[in-house]
Amino acid sequence: MLAPKLVSAKASNKVGLQLYSLRDQLPKDVKGVIAQVAKAGYNEVETFGFNKETGYWGLKGKEFSQLLKDNGLTTPSGHYGLDEYFGSGKTDDLNAYIEVANTIGQSHIIIPSLNHNFIKTVDDCKGVAEKMNKIAEILKASGLKLGYHNHNFEWAPVGDTTFYDVVLNNTDPKLVAMEMDLYWVVRAGKNPVEIFEKHPGRFAFVHVKDRDKTNAELNTEIGNGDIDFKTILGKAKLAGIKHFIVEQENYTNIDPYVSIAKSASYLKNTLHV
Repeated sequence: MLAPKLVSAKASNKVGLQLYSLRDQLPKDVKGVIAQVAKAGYNEVETFGFNKETGYWGLKGKEFSQLLKDNGLTTPSGHYGLDEYFGSGKTDDLNAYIEVANTIGQSHIIIPSLNHNFIKTVDDCKGVAEKMNKIAEILKASGLKLGYHNHNFEWAPVGDTTFYDVVLNNTDPKLVAMEMDLYWVVRAGKNPVEIFEKHPGRFAFVHVKDRDKTNAELNTEIGNGDIDFKTILGKAKLAGIKHFIVEQENYTNIDPYVSIAKSASYLKNTLHV
């Protein structure tokens, strides 16, 4: 008798890395770092830290795009701060992000975080959600979509709700995707699967980030911590997940490149994403 297959559907094996994981290394040798990311088993990268003057660590959009292609990598998304728009309504930064995202082939511009002063009241939160819809309409005209990446402050009580609930309930699902950072959801005391079940199809991206078993404030390699990724990512289809992106914010007694390779291997060979 044949052994049952672990997964019924063919695994995509497209695993991404949020480049913030290598923020200390990138400014010193961007080309070498990107080569190491590909060598570690990644197919995609998610960018951060774009600067209108210096691009990505000294490389302009076209140069950075070519570097990724040379290493067999693509980039579906990037983290781009949009506090300027939320604060003043100015679109200078947004326009620069649109241009470079299209240059390097990204489909999503993702809000990495938000100034907490913008979401002090329920009306504040609803206002931000409405601005997200407006940004998403601007992006749509350029062939892009908006995304939002969470930490744990999104579940702090605001009136009788939370900012995260307001965003999910007041943004257009067709235009605004969610990037769920699984570590921060668990750290906030929430259950990712319950959120998936309440809002199916909203989560085009996940940050796969494990929690150290002895210190909840630290990350560890995927599979070494206490987050039950088998259960959570077993609901990937329900959630609508298309991109599984590893992010590790700190390393304990391990070379960062060894660490990210271990995480990529676990995602592909054990979790079969």
